Amino acid sequence: MTLRAVCAAVLLALTPFASAKAAETYVIDTQGQHAFVEFRIKHLGYSWLYGRFNDFAGEFVVDRENPANSRVEVEIDTASVDTNHAERDKHLRGKNFLDVDAYPKARFVSTAVEPTGDGKGVIKGDLTLNGVTKPIEIAVDEIGHGPDPWGGYRAGFLGTTTLKLADFAIDYDLGPASRTVELTLSIEGVRQ
Repeated sequence: MTLRAVCAAVLLALTPFASAKAAETYVIDTQGQHAFVEFRIKHLGYSWLYGRFNDFAGEFVVDRENPANSRVEVEIDTASVDTNHAERDKHLRGKNFLDVDAYPKARFVSTAVEPTGDGKGVIKGDLTLNGVTKPIEIAVDEIGHGPDPWGGYRAGFLGTTTLKLADFAIDYDLGPASRTVELTLSIEGVRQ
């Protein structure tokens, strides 16, 4: 057997392992505070009110060779809502908004990942919030990926979407300018 034939046989034998590695699983790095779920909503139409959810967890799978195999799953502790104002946060946790006693978790599960080029794409999936599940779309932009200083490998993405509050049974009257909320998802994951 020639050297060329041996090399070809080795490469052929390794091919299943190479394709198996194409899909990479990442755990969202919330422990290191390298991931954020933030929102903004107009306050009476006069200014922006900003907030975030402090407690969430999830993972994502990136398959660069076959993006249709990529997926995302995130669970948010709705009681962790934080707008830097205790009384407002108490109101947001109540029945008029997030109703955290009845619905302590929000959950997003992707159903499709569609690249649009240049590291951008759309993630489609189902968001369950306030006891209601609706399909949403998240515009996503890959920030980067590569090794970290601690021997791991990371990938980061920025996602944005806008939700209609009424779609999730939140119909507290804040005026016409405050019927949608903009979400920003800054996600960094550590490859497993």
